Amino acid sequence: MTFHLWLAYTGIIATLIAIPGPSALISMTHGLRYGHRQALATVQGGVVAAMILMTTSALGLGAILAASTTAFTVLKVVGACYLVWLGIAAWRDTSASKPAASAEQGEAPGSLQLFRKGFTVGISNPKDLLFFAALFPNFIDASQPHLAQFVTLAVTWALLDFSFMFSYACAGRRLSGLFSNPKRLRLLNRATGSLFVFAGGALALSAR
Repeated sequence: MTFHLWLAYTGIIATLIAIPGPSALISMTHGLRYGHRQALATVQGGVVAAMILMTTSALGLGAILAASTTAFTVLKVVGACYLVWLGIAAWRDTSASKPAASAEQGEAPGSLQLFRKGFTVGISNPKDLLFFAALFPNFIDASQPHLAQFVTLAVTWALLDFSFMFSYACAGRRLSGLFSNPKRLRLLNRATGSLFVFAGGALALSAR
């Protein structure tokens, strides 16, 4: 994997992770309710869940790559199309997130309980399996050792995922108000949707 390819991957996943989804919302909520130190366990649970889904996808992709480079190329094109689909879905999404600030204050549960909540939210989204399977082939050089590349992709995701989710936890009260505004959330969805359409198109062209 070249440095430029890694930078492209980092930019794409940073955009994806930054979008306020279920893991971001629970991180904000727990940060608001219990403070960012306690919410750290929630963030860790979500990261572990992502690593499990990512590893599962990587094992399947490794088998495909070992069996046929042509099939791997086809998968790259399918993955690029999926990114375009994600962008269109984000552009058309008119739903508004529930403000984390509406969460009731309460005594913090144990770290293990918060970890379980974060893990459950993360692992309960099977779409991530499809996403990882669609994204990874576009950043894997079939002529280079596969394991090192998968590890690089996974570690990069884990570091960014942890950083963004912990930032949500630290700024729970302030960010919950920002993303509770439907107009702002719609603008965010359209901006990120446009970026994913562009990225998917570029990846499809690079797979030719």
